[in-house]
Amino acid sequence: METKNIMIVGVGGQGSLLASKLLGNLLMTGGYDVKVSEVHGMSQRGGSVVTYVRYGDKVYSPIIDKGQADIIISFELLEAARYVEYLKQGGTIVVNTQEIMPMPVIAGNAFYPENLVQKISDLGINIVAFDALSLAQQAGSSKAVNLVLMGAVSKLFDFSLSDWQGAIDRCVPSKFLELNKKAFEYGRNVQVTPHA
Repeated sequence: METKNIMIVGVGGQGSLLASKLLGNLLMTGGYDVKVSEVHGMSQRGGSVVTYVRYGDKVYSPIIDKGQADIIISFELLEAARYVEYLKQGGTIVVNTQEIMPMPVIAGNAFYPENLVQKISDLGINIVAFDALSLAQQAGSSKAVNLVLMGAVSKLFDFSLSDWQGAIDRCVPSKFLELNKKAFEYGRNVQVTPHA
């Protein structure tokens, strides 16, 4: 199969590392050659974070260039807009509509852009946008946004629910398993309609 490219983007402290670890584990168990990049950007709380996950029969590089991503999973709205040019024609962005103010906005030197979902959709991009933070809170913790997003994204892959649950079992510490499985289920069951 041709190599598939997934970008996970967000803000430091949102749990994107666990999401990439989970996805990498699922794909390797499924028999694919997988490359997961190091985190790029400032991974401390508040900084922009990007992780690349590439998989296929044989993957030679972990890096994804502009216009190559099949799926972008965005933990925050502005991050989706920041990396939209990496999406390939016909690709999909799955985005948490949460807005986390970057430092220039907090400092009063910039404004947070309005109507980002509509602006991305107007580019002809398939965007699935929903409030993953509320679902994570319903599941029991605002920190479970990552598993809510993975639940929603899971419907874009040809893996069974038991395959996903096995990867969660392998990647999540046992004391957080129940919470994370519930968050994943909430994301998987959410009715999301693409805007484009």
